[in-house]
Amino acid sequence: MDQRMNKEKVKDLASQLYAAIAELLHKAAALLKEHKAPIAECLVKEIAKPAKDSVTEIVRSGDLVSYCAEEGVRILGEGKFLVFDSFPGNERTKYCLTSKIPLGVVLAIPPFNYPVNLAVSKIAPAIIAGNSLVLKPNSAGFPKGLTSCITGKGSEIGDFLTMHPGVNCISFTGGDTGVAISKKAGMVPLQMELGGKDACIVLEDADLDLVAANIIKGGFSYSGQRCTAVKVVLAMESIADSLVEKVNAKVAKLTVGPPEENCDITPVVTESSANFIEGLVMHAKKKGATFCQEYKRDGNLIWPLLLDNIRPDMRIAWEPVLPVIRINTVEEGIHHCNASNFGLQGCVFTRDSNKAILISDAMESGTIQINSAPARGPDHFPFQGLKDSGIGSQGVTNSINLMTKVKTTVINLPTPSYAMG
Repeated sequence: MDQRMNKEKVKDLASQLYAAIAELLHKAAALLKEHKAPIAECLVKEIAKPAKDSVTEIVRSGDLVSYCAEEGVRILGEGKFLVFDSFPGNERTKYCLTSKIPLGVVLAIPPFNYPVNLAVSKIAPAIIAGNSLVLKPNSAGFPKGLTSCITGKGSEIGDFLTMHPGVNCISFTGGDTGVAISKKAGMVPLQMELGGKDACIVLEDADLDLVAANIIKGGFSYSGQRCTAVKVVLAMESIADSLVEKVNAKVAKLTVGPPEENCDITPVVTESSANFIEGLVMHAKKKGATFCQEYKRDGNLIWPLLLDNIRPDMRIAWEPVLPVIRINTVEEGIHHCNASNFGLQGCVFTRDSNKAILISDAMESGTIQINSAPARGPDHFPFQGLKDSGIGSQGVTNSINLMTKVKTTVINLPTPSYAMG
């Protein structure tokens, strides 16, 4: 990675008007949407994402890039003017002008499950802010060398990239690797989303049809391979039987098979992932969990499975397979949620808005959804995790601010100045 070259590219881009950079981003967004079919086909083949969901990801990504271009022009076009006499002990002899400038080179590392959307969520803010980027090949008319692609195993090139003196910011989405990166990165801004153990707390007064629909969407969408997937259902004992029955009925309707046929459940990304899930399931079976369906696997394809009567001492209560833990008090549910070292998202289902707010405040997670499954979007919403789930906040505005720094120019006057009117 040529440090001098990337710095020169940053200077070149920073000399451009924000409106001109935004125009390039709009062009990139249009190209994404224009080529949504072949790009989506790559997702289907590479990560077994259902075809319809793959197309949706591409279109959503184009919208994100366009929104980022407009938001960037607004944010970066605003500065501040400060007068020094607002601070005690000073006269009006100093004026301060502030503006946002690029950090330099942003290292962007997206995950496998949303390879386009989570890539552009890092690319677009970096580019509109005037940074150079290490991620992927040049496109959409951007200056040659502005974006770079470095491929290889993380074990071979990870330290080289994250510890490279030419990197001025790191945006990473993934798992435990992020902890190692944060320890090695040094004094550069970090933006990290490292997954979660997202809990779904269901109260007695909840709309169970709504809950069941969101558990299916939250727990089984893209075969559960989402950082914001529902990982555990914490249901009040009095409604647990009814809820499990409703969820079971919906599980029975899920289609299982290849992504090309738009099946609801498709193969997980690797054999090791499938083996890990199977290990959790077998441990739960040994511990006496109630299987609502027969466990079935064919290679990397695992049929949807709902497990009832899970206890906190079962490994599956803390891992990404959909278990139901029956609770007798809200405090039990909050305790289970907060006992995890992760805190990305969670959700609460109740008709009582006061209870919803109180529970949301008590849950140690970056975002709590009320009466809906956890979700990352819309892409301009803040998205962040507490504890081991991450550092910093994502979302268009937060990303742009992270990938810039404030520079000030202070004007010193020989005598105090006063506004007259």
